[in-house]
Parts: sequence; C-alpha cells; structure tokens
Amino acid sequence: MIDTHSHIYSAEFDDDRPQVMQRAIDAGVTHIVLPNENLESVQRLLDTQSQWPENISLALGLHPEEVRDDWRETLDQLEQQFVRHQWVAIGEVGIDLYWDKTYKHQQMQALERQLGWCVDRHLPFIIHCREALDEVLDVLGQFRGQMPQGVFHCFTGTPQEVDCIRQVGDFYFGIGGVLTFKKSTLPEALPVITLDRILLETDSPYMAPVPHRGQRNESAFVADVARCMAQVLDITLDEVDRVTTANAQALRLV
Repeated sequence: MIDTHSHIYSAEFDDDRPQVMQRAIDAGVTHIVLPNENLESVQRLLDTQSQWPENISLALGLHPEEVRDDWRETLDQLEQQFVRHQWVAIGEVGIDLYWDKTYKHQQMQALERQLGWCVDRHLPFIIHCREALDEVLDVLGQFRGQMPQGVFHCFTGTPQEVDCIRQVGDFYFGIGGVLTFKKSTLPEALPVITLDRILLETDSPYMAPVPHRGQRNESAFVADVARCMAQVLDITLDEVDRVTTANAQALRLV
C-alpha cells in the first residue's frame, strides 16, 4: 500500500517517528508521500526522507492556509528548491476558504502559479480544496490544452462534485479516514469515481479512520481505509492494494 499524503515530518511525530515508520511498514505500507506546507517545513521533509530514502518521496508547494501578502516572495524562495532536490509533485497547493476568505484572491493566484510549475516541470499536483471547489476549478480551467495531472487530496465530496471535477479534467481522488465515518458521503461517491482513479492516503496526523478516530493519525492506518474501501466496493483488499498502488505509480508519485 502507498500512503499518498502524510505529514509524519511534523512536530506531532518528533518523539516517535522511527516507531511510526516501522508500524507503517509492518502494516504493509511500502511508500509514503510527504507534501510540503511552507518554507519552514522544507527542511523537515528533507530530514525525514534522508532517514528512509527508499520509503519516502516529497512534494513541494505552499499550503493555501500559508498564503499571505508575501506569497510571491515565498514562492520565489520555494522555487529555488527545484535545483537542489528531487520532487515528485507540486503540493500541497490549492484553496481553503473554510475558516477565512481574506486571502481568497491571493490563494487563487498562488495556485495558478504553482500549477504552472506542474506544466513547466511535468509534475502532477496535490490539491487541497476546502469550501472552494468552484474557485479551484476556475483556476484549473485556465490550463485547458495543457492541463496538468494530479489528485484532489482528502476528497470528501458527493457524486455530483465528482462530476463537476470531471468536467474540467480526468483527475485522481485521494481517499482517507473520512470514508470510515458514519455520515460520510464517500460510500456513494466511490463507485462514481471508480477504483482506477482512487489513491489511498491518511493526511496524518489528521482525521484518523475508525477504529482510531480521535487519535493521532499515522500512515499505518491507511490499511484501515483500504479495508473499508474493499467492503464499500465489494472487492478484495488485495485488489484495492494492487490498483491504488498502480494508480500512484501511474501518477509518478513513487
């Protein structure tokens, strides 16, 4: 299994990161993708990968909640990292209007520039979209004819939202612990998405799946998401593992 979105480089794991990695490996997780958040987190990503180079790959981007008035200068500094290190994707990027809409315009501009990195460097994107689907699709729509490939990370939407996204492009959908929640709409959305466009993820340390809900999430728990997905789609766990792993490889995250 591949956890295509995890923040195990964050401070929440500073006390037991080796044990967290070992539990993930023991659970059958062969690879983990770490998305960047801001300038300060870059070194944390690099330090974590240096300890497990065969198991970890990195994405570079500015999280939408980190977009402020200095976003241009911040992206200028982040862009310098392309000549220093290897990155498999642009992320975590996007638009988040859940708590605050103050920087909506700047978030849209920052997303457009970073999607341009995808086009220029032939890298996929990892999109964070929260209460901002129309805005994200508006920005993506500007890339018709040179549309980058990528994944809508932590997708929690409806079949109707899947259809809206597909009117813009044939993207992947990252599915995590929300699938296991009682009130989740994902059991209805998964058959519409279809397995060949699904990626497994945890978004550790956030949104741990049942039966770990309320705890710190970690990459080992992606196995619980996979088991629930197998039940929802009425297929074997092996098939979920095989196809979602192939999807991550097709997107060149591994």
